[in-house]
Amino acid sequence: MTQAQAPAATASRAKGSSFYAAMRILPRQQREAMYAVYDICRAVDDVADEGGTSEQRLAELENWRRDLDALYAGEAPGRFAAVAPTVRQYGLRQADFIALLDGMTMDAEGDIRGPDMATLDLYCDRVASAVGRLSNQIFGIRGGDSVLLAHHLGRALQLTNILRDIDEDAGLGRLYLPDEALAEADIASRDPAEVMAHPAVARACRPLVLQARAHFNEAAAVLRRIPRSVSRAPRLMGAVYGLLLDRLEARGFRQPRERVRLDKLTLLMLLVRHGLV
Repeated sequence: MTQAQAPAATASRAKGSSFYAAMRILPRQQREAMYAVYDICRAVDDVADEGGTSEQRLAELENWRRDLDALYAGEAPGRFAAVAPTVRQYGLRQADFIALLDGMTMDAEGDIRGPDMATLDLYCDRVASAVGRLSNQIFGIRGGDSVLLAHHLGRALQLTNILRDIDEDAGLGRLYLPDEALAEADIASRDPAEVMAHPAVARACRPLVLQARAHFNEAAAVLRRIPRSVSRAPRLMGAVYGLLLDRLEARGFRQPRERVRLDKLTLLMLLVRHGLV
């Protein structure tokens, strides 16, 4: 991976996702800025997941770090070329991109298997809340509420993603369910495949469900203080992922686990309710 994709290619990759639905409601300039940020997120995620050996992935992420430094030093931005205009226009912070790369480095260094709660929270901050901080700059959400919203909504979305993707992650050799939850469920193994087949896996998932709900509630409280004119996209994302969490919990986490998705009609109803009013 050498260069970020053009915005049109990014929109194509995002199309059909909940992210795409939420970003479509934005004014064109903001929408294209978000696609540029999304492209960076997808590209570095691909490096962490599919970039070869751990050494190769870490080396490529280091190349991204060098290009990021070049961007903020006013030099040729390399892999960050597509997002450079957005960085300048919206004043995006380098620290948030660094946090994103630090999160991807956690995945690239080795397969995460049963991290402790503190490590999982740090991971969520880096791969999700940091993106929320970048996004809020583009949306026009500022001040302390911007930080709080990114903190809580980012974690809520990421924990929901973890619960949705437990089988897919296990296929990659990863297990994001925290060590404390596994121990509480009397699951001794930290092998992803063994944990996924364990009859008590639902008990290990329960603490993450509760954490995600608590973060959704905190995010909703923050959103009530922010004008709807600048918060439609995060409101919609919260509604989409909150419903996804509801359906995951209703399905349960014992095998067999059919993948939970929201159909187009449901997404349209959420769009009308949260994104257009």
